Amino acid sequence: MLNLLKKSSFFLLAGLAVFFFVVFTKKQDSSAELPIDTKDTDELFQDDTNSESTVDNEQSLVVDVKGAVQSPGVYTVEQDDRIHDVIELAGGFSKNADQSQVNLAQLVQDEMIIAVPEQGEQETNISSGINDSNDKIRINYASVQEIEQLPGIGPSKAETIFQYREENGLFRELEDLLNISGIGEKTIESLRDYIQIP
Repeated sequence: MLNLLKKSSFFLLAGLAVFFFVVFTKKQDSSAELPIDTKDTDELFQDDTNSESTVDNEQSLVVDVKGAVQSPGVYTVEQDDRIHDVIELAGGFSKNADQSQVNLAQLVQDEMIIAVPEQGEQETNISSGINDSNDKIRINYASVQEIEQLPGIGPSKAETIFQYREENGLFRELEDLLNISGIGEKTIESLRDYIQIP
């Protein structure tokens, strides 16, 4: 009888020991946390930042503002900005600026020169549609009369080109002229040596 009690006590103690061991082990496992690789996380955020900055750079345009403005200089603007926005960045017109010669609604183009003349001042080479250094017509700044000087372009077609530019913004490449009715590939080739963009 005594031996039986001893055996029962032994199994009871052994069972309790196993029970507490299992419970203690589970608590340790549940409290353990998986390590986080902060290096990978940092790289992920860094990649996102780099991609955003790349997009911003692609959308930025650089323009040169000269003449009758408060602060002439080189400014960085966005693709959808207009000359009005650039003039504001340059501090606005000076008191003697001839605002009538500036198209404030015109879209800005990369490497564009915005020359604001003073009242009574004749057009300079910068604001003129003709580049005196190579006698090419600067199609994005030329008047109707200057566009008429192009070979094969009469008054009617010159007016159409000028109107298209006013409504759609600056020409980004010579082939943009193909969007104008009456101008085809042959005309583009004949004009290639006479037109400058920008």
